[in-house]
Amino acid sequence: MKRVMMLGVCLILLMGCWTSGVWAEPLMANMKASDWSFNDSEGKAFTMESWAGKVLLVNYVDPDESDLNEHFTEAMKKAKDQGLLKEETYKGIGIVDCKATWKPDALIRSMAGAKAKKYDTIILFDYDATLRNAWGLAEDTANAILLDKNRVIKAIVRGRVPDDQVETIVKLAIDLQNQ
Repeated sequence: MKRVMMLGVCLILLMGCWTSGVWAEPLMANMKASDWSFNDSEGKAFTMESWAGKVLLVNYVDPDESDLNEHFTEAMKKAKDQGLLKEETYKGIGIVDCKATWKPDALIRSMAGAKAKKYDTIILFDYDATLRNAWGLAEDTANAILLDKNRVIKAIVRGRVPDDQVETIVKLAIDLQNQ
């Protein structure tokens, strides 16, 4: 009887891992990223293909860590302001990992609205950690993913972008848009 119960518990745990995406292959450099669809605060749906033909920077962020990569976002904004990253060939967006926080959705949308204005960008909302699970992103932190025009990962940082990598990733984005 104990053996049957233990087998049942093991099966339940295995099924839980499989259905929760724990075993999803995490994204790495040079892998093609799977598409997604999320809504902005007004309910408009976007996918990666909403910016077809552009280099895409996805900042996937736990709202409790929304300032963790501010230094990196500022560096990307500076390159854009200087004309090094062009609107026609580059887009940076934010996706909020709403499941990673205790904060209510209304507060999250308000915080995201302020960031969207500051960086003149679009912020989308992942209420169920769908992308975190599908892409193997880190929970309770920020993730920065740079994709080329074909949606191949060229850089991925789970957590804080190290200071010594900021300039390298900015230059990579500039180079990718010119290809």
